[in-house]
Amino acid sequence: MDWFPAPGYDLARLLLQRGVALVYVLAFASILYEWRPLLGERGLTPVPRFTQRVPWQLTPSLFHWRYSDRLATGLGWAGLVLALAMLLGLADVAPTWVVVPMWLVLYGLYLSYVNVGQVWYAFGWESLLLEAGVLVALLGGSDVAVSWPALLLVRWLLFRVEVGAGLIKLRGDPCWRDLTCLDYHHETQPLPGPLSRRFHNLPTWVHRIETGANHVVQLGVPFALFLPQPVAGAAAVLIIVTQSWLMVSGNFAWLNLVTIVLALGTLPDGWFAGVWPWLAEGPTAAPTPWVWIVLATTAWFLWASRIPVANLLSSAQRMNARHNPLHLVGSYGAFGSVTKQRFELVVEGTRDGGATWEAYEFRAKPTDPSRRPPQVAPFHLRLDWLLWFAAMGPRPGQRDQWIHRFVDGLLAADTLVRRLVRTDPFDGEAPDAVRIRRVRYRFTDRNERRRTGDVWHTEPAGTWLEARPARR
Repeated sequence: MDWFPAPGYDLARLLLQRGVALVYVLAFASILYEWRPLLGERGLTPVPRFTQRVPWQLTPSLFHWRYSDRLATGLGWAGLVLALAMLLGLADVAPTWVVVPMWLVLYGLYLSYVNVGQVWYAFGWESLLLEAGVLVALLGGSDVAVSWPALLLVRWLLFRVEVGAGLIKLRGDPCWRDLTCLDYHHETQPLPGPLSRRFHNLPTWVHRIETGANHVVQLGVPFALFLPQPVAGAAAVLIIVTQSWLMVSGNFAWLNLVTIVLALGTLPDGWFAGVWPWLAEGPTAAPTPWVWIVLATTAWFLWASRIPVANLLSSAQRMNARHNPLHLVGSYGAFGSVTKQRFELVVEGTRDGGATWEAYEFRAKPTDPSRRPPQVAPFHLRLDWLLWFAAMGPRPGQRDQWIHRFVDGLLAADTLVRRLVRTDPFDGEAPDAVRIRRVRYRFTDRNERRRTGDVWHTEPAGTWLEARPARR
């Protein structure tokens, strides 16, 4: 089968596999960092309660058979170590019959967390990482040739990510069509970064160019990924540039990083001749059983693609939809609507009966108006993201019921809950009461920044959750 091997893409395989391994490292590090306070036995939405009411068939996970915090932590460490091994080059020395099961173990472990992760793991980049993890397994080890079917599936995933995001914008908020969305988005995005204020304060004409360029790259450029080189590579470079722009303008977890990694898989080895001169050409053939495994898997992916294709063509397009419990061949997209005002939830406690209130500071979400937003991506802070969603409503919604357990934890000075915040104004002592205020935030302009030293201008917008007495 002369058409099966893809000569000249050995570096693409290396970059794809190392890049996905890096994201798995971040994903499992996130589990070790936040899983217990969010989803553990004493967490805000405990996994055992979820597995009691949702069947395994809908959410396949190892934790349906048994759950304990010790097991969740142990599997998290196992995933982190295996991902680090792949990142450091284990796939370059091990044979394919070892490499592929390792990728599938990483996939299975992370799937087990995502499927019971509830609202905390309902982000599109979870499914994106899982699908990418299976596709890089199809690239095999360094003892088999890189195959065209596997590379084309990677490009197909990249295509769905970009075109899905582009179409959901055009079908969603009118500001994407009149090119005004970026007048707001840098300010109102979930977690602004250290440069977001500068991006927001760029001239209006720059925002128009940003928005127009986004449409071109997401709706036109992806079709060129399936054309011969150098056109496909040039399309990938444009996607990499756009995603890099997004990375420095905000914090979108590992969404941009995974997309960049997928785009790197489109670049041929020859483009790196001067940068990677020591790269040796790999095998140009593969054993027949491996060829049939790749072809059968490719056929399944193409058959399953009928659902996301129908979604892309539908006027009722769904954003970040999973179409099966395995999180494979999903639909992707981002920011079909853009909020025009930014609201934050300011969580405060008191120890003097309400005479003075002091704020809990979070790791990334804005609270202190003078604090510059930090760079946390490609790491993912799930509580900070969910607080941004919760702040959209004037009162807690059905999706926000976990907030009551969070408040109870603060009232009890619970050690696990306190791990979720950056600063505790009471140094581990239980407050008398906790309240949550809803506050309107906007970036200061240059003059305001010079005069006050603040990054944010704030205006109160009412009490979101009434103060509650501590249960002692």
